[in-house]
Amino acid sequence: MKATLEHDDEQFLLSLQRLGAGTVQDLCTAAGVTATAVRLRLNRLQSLGLVDRQTIREGRGRPHHTYKITEQGQRQLGDNYSELARLLWSELQKIDEVDVRQRVTGRIRDAMVRQYGANVRGSVLSGRFAELGVALSERGFSVEIGENDNKLPILRENHCPYHDLAQQDSGICELEQQVFEQVLGVPLTLASCCRDGDHCCEFHPAPAN
Repeated sequence: MKATLEHDDEQFLLSLQRLGAGTVQDLCTAAGVTATAVRLRLNRLQSLGLVDRQTIREGRGRPHHTYKITEQGQRQLGDNYSELARLLWSELQKIDEVDVRQRVTGRIRDAMVRQYGANVRGSVLSGRFAELGVALSERGFSVEIGENDNKLPILRENHCPYHDLAQQDSGICELEQQVFEQVLGVPLTLASCCRDGDHCCEFHPAPAN
């Protein structure tokens, strides 16, 4: 699961990454903040598994501690594929052969269904919505599960996970809706959409005909 970081957390991690490994004093100098502030941020990042502390013993002197980014922290800093995703999506839409383009898009959809739906097995709709919400949250999505006026479950994305792509092409919104429909086993309505200026994206079960 990718941790939710503040901008200052990411800048702190970048400072530590540039140092390779550093003491509290090293980080004070690099970040330009007090030792108390450094320790508070280190404690937070350690609790998230992004930073590791190592005890260094040299001779008879008092041991000291150094800090370095963990593998999980490295992944956290490297998990920014928005530019690559936008380029790939753009090139996919430029494929002239319609059947080829549709097959590739279908394979992407099927892979997303397998990923998000692996643990969605609820026998009732509200349970499946809750399980999908958990799966998305574990992957860094900011989602909530609620109810609409008809007491049916809804899935709310507090921010668009594909913002740059959606601004470029609404097809990514349609793809996501298709994925959720297959995972949940019901048709959905996109009741609000960040791309249209709404503050969130909301997926509701489509009304019965």
